[in-house]
Amino acid sequence: MQFKHKRLSNGLVLIGEINPPAKSAAVGFFVRTGARDETLEINGVSHFLEHMLFKGNDRLSALEVNEAFDRRGAQFNAFTSEEQTVFYAAVLPEYLIEITSLWAELMRPALRDEDFDIEKNVIKEEIAMYQDTPTFDVIDRCRSLHFGPHCCGQSVLGTVESIDALTAGQMREYFGRRYAPNNMVVACTGSFDWDRFCETVEAVSGKWPAQEVGRSLSDFGGTKQKGRTEKANVKREHICLMHTGVSAQDPRRFAASLLAMIVGDDYGSRFYWDLVDKALTEEASMQFNPMDGTGMFYCYFRCGTSNAGRVMDIVQGVFRDLAADGVHEDEVVKAQNKVLSALVLKNELPMGRLVDLGFNWMYLGDYHSIEQDVAAIKAVTVEDVNRLIREMDMTSFTQYSLGPVAS
Repeated sequence: MQFKHKRLSNGLVLIGEINPPAKSAAVGFFVRTGARDETLEINGVSHFLEHMLFKGNDRLSALEVNEAFDRRGAQFNAFTSEEQTVFYAAVLPEYLIEITSLWAELMRPALRDEDFDIEKNVIKEEIAMYQDTPTFDVIDRCRSLHFGPHCCGQSVLGTVESIDALTAGQMREYFGRRYAPNNMVVACTGSFDWDRFCETVEAVSGKWPAQEVGRSLSDFGGTKQKGRTEKANVKREHICLMHTGVSAQDPRRFAASLLAMIVGDDYGSRFYWDLVDKALTEEASMQFNPMDGTGMFYCYFRCGTSNAGRVMDIVQGVFRDLAADGVHEDEVVKAQNKVLSALVLKNELPMGRLVDLGFNWMYLGDYHSIEQDVAAIKAVTVEDVNRLIREMDMTSFTQYSLGPVAS
C-alpha cells in the first residue's frame, strides 16, 4: 500500500493510503473537537453539531443529503467522542469522488434555527435512552467522577439542562472556532485516485479560512473517589473502576493495550477465570483508553448486588497479585496474538483501516502502516508490561456503582 500526504495553504491536511487490489474505498473527515473542548455552559455542543451536519447546507436539505448517500449505496455515519468528531463513508470506488465532494460540502452546514429547535428534542431523547442503559450510564458517571475538574470528565452527550440552555448562536460560534481547516484531517483508504481525491477536496475546502484553534493538554491522575447511585429500575449491580493510563502519544501504549487484554479480555483473562467462569459476575472487563496528552484504564462489572462486595475483594486481589508478581510470558504471548488478530482483521477492509489511519495522524501527526503497528505490538516484552504495572498503582482507582434501591 502507498501512503500520500498533502497540506493545503489553509492548513487542511489530506492523507491517503492507496490499496489498488481493494474492492471498496472509504473517506472520513476527522475534526479535532469533542466534549473536552467545550465549556460546561455548552456541554454537548460537539455531539449536537454532528447531528446538525446531516440537516444539510444552503444547497441541500436533509432529505436530499440522505438521498445523495443512498443512491450511491454508501455506508455512512458519524460519531463524536471526548476528543474527535468523525464523518465517514464506505463506497464502491466509482462513487468515492462524489461522496468525498458531498462530505466536503456538508462540512459547511446551514445550521438553521428550525433544524436546531427540532434536533434538541432528538438529543434529549438520546440522553434519556443512554441513561436507561446502565452499562453506559455507570461508565459516564465514573468518568465524570474520575476526571473531576479536568476537561476530559465532560459528557459527550451533555445534560438535559445544558442542551435546553444551548442556543443556535452558541453552536454557530463554536462551529466557527472548531471546524477550521487547520483543525481537520481528511483521510481516504482503499482503491482510489489520489490526485482526483485531492482536487475534489481542494475545490470545495481550499478557501475555508484558517482559525486560531488549540486544545488544553494536561495529564491527570484521577480523583480516586468513590460513588454509588441507586435507581429503581435497575436489577443488577453495575460497577466501573478507572485507573490512570498513558496517552495516545506515549510509546507505552502498546504495553498498556496488552495489559488490559491480560486482565480483562472477554475470554481467558484473569477477570474471566476469577469472576465470570465462577459465575460471580455476568461481565468483567478491562479496557485501555489512550487520549490526547492523558489516558486511562477502565473496568466494568455486572453482578448481583449481594455479590458486589465479594467481587470487589477478588478484583483487589487481582490487582495486588499483579503488583506483587507481574504478568507471565505466556499471558503476554496470548495477549499479543489477540490484539494482532483484531488489528489485522479490522484493517483488511478500507473502512476498518480508515479510523486507525485518521487517528494516528490526529494524535501523532504521522503515518503508521499496519506493519509498523504489528511490529510495535510484537516488540513488547514481559518486562515492558511489568514495568508499566510498577509505574502505576493498580490498587488505587476511582469507583462508581449503579445498583438497585436498597431494600
